[in-house]
Parts: sequence; structure tokens; C-alpha cells
Amino acid sequence: MHKLILLLCLLFLPGLALAAPPLKKLNLVFIGTYSGAKSQGIYVSRFDSDKGDLSSPELAAEMKNPSFLSLSPNGKFLYAVGEMENFGGKPSVSVAAFRIRDASGKLELLNEQSSEGTGPCHLALDSGGKCVLAANYGSGNICALPVKSDGSLGPALTTIQHHGSSVDATGRQTGPHAHHIIPDPGNRFVLACDLGLDKVLVYRFDPAKASLVANDPPSLSIAPGAGPRHLAFHPNGKFVYVINELNSTMTVCSYDPAKGVLNTLQTVSTLPDGYKNQSFCAEVEVHRSGKFLYGSNRGHDSLAIFAIDPKSGRLTTVGHQPVGKTPRHFALDPGGKWLLAENQNLHSVAVFRIDTSTGKLQDTGKSIEVGSPVCAVFAPISF
Repeated sequence: MHKLILLLCLLFLPGLALAAPPLKKLNLVFIGTYSGAKSQGIYVSRFDSDKGDLSSPELAAEMKNPSFLSLSPNGKFLYAVGEMENFGGKPSVSVAAFRIRDASGKLELLNEQSSEGTGPCHLALDSGGKCVLAANYGSGNICALPVKSDGSLGPALTTIQHHGSSVDATGRQTGPHAHHIIPDPGNRFVLACDLGLDKVLVYRFDPAKASLVANDPPSLSIAPGAGPRHLAFHPNGKFVYVINELNSTMTVCSYDPAKGVLNTLQTVSTLPDGYKNQSFCAEVEVHRSGKFLYGSNRGHDSLAIFAIDPKSGRLTTVGHQPVGKTPRHFALDPGGKWLLAENQNLHSVAVFRIDTSTGKLQDTGKSIEVGSPVCAVFAPISF
């Protein structure tokens, strides 16, 4: 009798049908590493954005030292720089193009091209997915490579060598060291941090031609000895945040998106008052709300947390969150609820919950083991 009543309800009252269990909100997370005894290349994990759970990592593709990764705008391709002694018979860094095969996150190598320099550190795609930009720390130059219709890469069409030095005589600033490169939100200009020159260089950008031309003015000077490493744009496109590796500071800049011009507004420390031990900054990210900024400290082994004034872009220190050991990189999930900290020397990726009211971080106690993780990229599962 009960089965008959249930059948009648399903036939004549569809609104009473049993609801299907909600689907989990999953993302792939690709993890770049320094390969060695504990790592063979790029790894992939699945992230449950409801619970903050990371699945055990699996090898997505073998590659030597894929130290930085970037996802194509359509989510179908992944690009990586790899530290190699040589590529194509000469000392060089390779840039590799991969197709994401399916929801498993396994990667298919499409091809590799030379980055026309040495010492990989960063790469990024333009918003249309037409061009890959790469920065070479060792040789102090940058390049732009065209992306073909199948996601593979053509040879670099533009290579620009930086020139000069700055005040640190220990070897870090005796010559140029390009450390970061990224297009602006309007896709009209490209900004590149050079740690060796204490400058953020600006280039006019044509992604269809993979063309870079020095802007006027060509750069913004950061404080001598600061060592600009990475930068991040505010969601409104009007402010830029530059994290300085050598003196552990964050420089706030205004940005004119029509002219590609930067001006310094403020510089603050990423370390707590009174901290005197050695520490070096690494990554910087703005929360999707535009309300908070995070920067990583290697040595103090923390993430510095700042509140952003919505009108001026200026920063107020919120606090410092211990994260592990040598946080080379960290990544914010697309929903803005979670942060993944890649602890290079702890061989782990740790999960933190973001308080979206204060910006503070809560250690969930969840982590996965990955050999020498140095970069993480979220990728929506869309297969």
C-alpha cells in the first residue's frame, strides 16, 4: 500500500518527488612543483568548495621543475614554465602547453617552446587566451608567445632584455631579474616586476601579435633594495599592489588604465612590529571582494593580512597567519571562501577558511602532501 501511494504521488504530484542530492561544488587544483625525490612534475587534486576538502594528489603530467602554472581563460589548457639546463640545444627555459583531457585533470602535452631566457619564475595569459607572457629571472628578460587555435604555442614573437642594476651588492641586484609579468585588466598594457632593477616596467600590449612596446613612462621605481617580486590588481583596476621580496614590504600604487601609468601611494611592512629575523616575501593576492589583501612571508612563515580602503586603496594591517614552512605561493578559491598555502619546504598544501567579514584566516587542519609545491591553480570542472 505504501509503495502504491508513493507511486501515485510521483505520477500526479511531481512537486513531491524526492529531491536529488545536491551536487558537490568541485574544482580541479593543479599544483606545480620542484621535481625531485618527492615530485615528478605537475599534480592534480579535487577541491570540495563546500567542505574545504582536497583529495589526494595525482600526477597529471611529468615535467622537470614546473615552477609556475597558468590556466587558459576557457579552462581547457594549462601552461607551465620549467627549469631546465637547456632546451633546443641551448641554455633556456621551456614553456609547455597542455590540454586538460577530462574531469580527471590528466594533462596531454601539446608542445614546448623556448622562453628565450634562463631561470623561470612566472607566466600569464592575456584575457583572450591569445598570448602567453613569460618572465625569466636568470637572464632578466621577458617574452610573448602566440597561442594557436589548438592551444599549442608558437615561438616567441617578442623578447625584451632588461638592463641595469640596483643597490643590493649580494648578487640579487647586480643585474636585471624579471620576476613577474601580467596583463592589466583591460588587456592593453603588461606590467613586469624586475627584482634586480627595483622597477615595475610597463609595456603597451597587442595580444593578437604577441607584441610588447615600452610605455611612456616606461616604468615605476620602487624603493632602492626593495626587490619587487610579484604584483596584483585590485578588482576595480585602479590600484596595484607590489610585494617586495628583499625588504618585506608591500607597495600600494594607483593605476591609470587609459595610460598604463603607476604612482606610489603607500608602502607598509609585511612583518609584525619587532620581528628582526631574516624573511623574504613571495606571493600577493587580492580577495575577489576587493576588501582584503594577502602576502606571503618566507622566514616568518606567515601570510600578512591587510584591509583595503575602498576609496584610497590604502592598507591597514589586520594580522599575520602562520601557515607552515616557506609559503612560496598561495591561491584563493574562485568563491572567495578558502585559501590554499603551498609550503615548499614542508612538502604540503594546507587549507585555510577565509572570514569574509574580516579577512582573517582559520587553519582547518586539512592538508595534502606534495613534494616541494611552488604554485597552485584552480580550474573549474566543466567536462
